[in-house]
Amino acid sequence: MNYLKHLITYYPITTTLIVVIWFLCLWPIFPETPLSHVALIDKWTHMVMYGGTFGIMWIEYLRKHTTYNPVKIVCLGFIAPILMGGLIEILQANCTGGRRSGEWMDFYADAIGVVLAAIFGILLGWYRARGKRGI
Repeated sequence: MNYLKHLITYYPITTTLIVVIWFLCLWPIFPETPLSHVALIDKWTHMVMYGGTFGIMWIEYLRKHTTYNPVKIVCLGFIAPILMGGLIEILQANCTGGRRSGEWMDFYADAIGVVLAAIFGILLGWYRARGKRGI
C-alpha cells in the first residue's frame, strides 16, 4: 500500500497515464475515426502513448530526486514499461474474446516509444547535472 501511495505522490501524471493506457488497450471496441485509414496509425499511437507517458515519468523522477539510482532508472524507466507493453499485447490476444488482437508490431512500437523516452530522460538528467556543476 505504501508503494502505491509513493507512486501516486511522486508520479501522479505517470500513474494516471498508465491507468489510461491499460483502459484504452483493454477496452473491447474502438469506433472508426478519420485517421483509421492512415497507414500504421495504430503503431504511431502506441509509440506516442509510451514515449509520452514514460517521458513524463522521467521528468517526474528528475523533479523529485537529486541523486539517481541507476538500477531504479533502468528497471522503472526501461524494463518495466517494455514488459507492460508485452503483457498488454498478450492480454489483448488471449483475454478479450477476439475483440482486440495482440500484435508484435504494437509491442515493437511500445518499445520504440520507451527507448525514445529513455534517451530523452538520460539527456535531460545529463543536462540537469551539467547545469548544477556550472559547466
